[in-house]
Amino acid sequence: MQTIIKGLKTNRAFALFSGLVVLLLLIAIIAPVISPYNPLETIMKNAYLPPSAEHLFGTDKLGRDNFSRILYGARYSISSVLMLVASIFVVGTTLGILAGYFGGKLDIVIMRLSDMMISFPGMILAIAVAGVLGGSLLNAIIALTVVSWTKYARLARSMVLKIKKHDFVEAAVVNGGKAAHILWTHIVPNILPLMVITAASDIGAMMMEMAGLSFLGFGSQPPAPEWGLMLNEGRQQMQTAPWLMIFPGLAIFITVAIFNLWGDALRDVLDPRQEN
Repeated sequence: MQTIIKGLKTNRAFALFSGLVVLLLLIAIIAPVISPYNPLETIMKNAYLPPSAEHLFGTDKLGRDNFSRILYGARYSISSVLMLVASIFVVGTTLGILAGYFGGKLDIVIMRLSDMMISFPGMILAIAVAGVLGGSLLNAIIALTVVSWTKYARLARSMVLKIKKHDFVEAAVVNGGKAAHILWTHIVPNILPLMVITAASDIGAMMMEMAGLSFLGFGSQPPAPEWGLMLNEGRQQMQTAPWLMIFPGLAIFITVAIFNLWGDALRDVLDPRQEN
């Protein structure tokens, strides 16, 4: 935590993008307060209204205010991608730590399972899993977790194998330290910064994949105001009502760019190699 606070004071890029991330989260939280209309309210006489002072981003085929739906979409898109990254982080890191520390048959099973998952194209496998489970936001998170944990498991395993050889770990083993204590006290704190950097850097990519599943109908379902789903709903009117795709697309682009740049700045702050 002290490293983060120091980074906010000394790294301007990290401070800037951290502020933008906080702003995005704040917009998602207070969306019901700042939205001018109910995002689910349909007024058919207002269908396909172009952007104006009354409706900043226009309206959709059901007369719903596009600006309000995008504000609410921040809640769906950002919260879902954070849950997804947290899920991948916990599952992948835990399996990688267990495989690296205990080795043996457990390591073989986890790594062979990882090899099997990597052999399939990730997005295709996610679509297949989501298709079996059914289209919903929760099932999309499960599907992407199933195909994305391998990266974290392999990274955590390689780091654990390296740290196991250090004198302080061997000393803890010789002194009779239990595996759980050694893992929690010596292993996890040493691999956590790099794992957190990896997770932060993946938020943008995972948001694109979540939006992709929703666009294809395997993620959020109507009438949820989720950005990927809004792109799918607006694609048929791309020529007659382009604002239905332009503004959700911009929301995804800006959010992904902010999280990617924030992840890069966080790496500069937390990476031990950056220290003097």
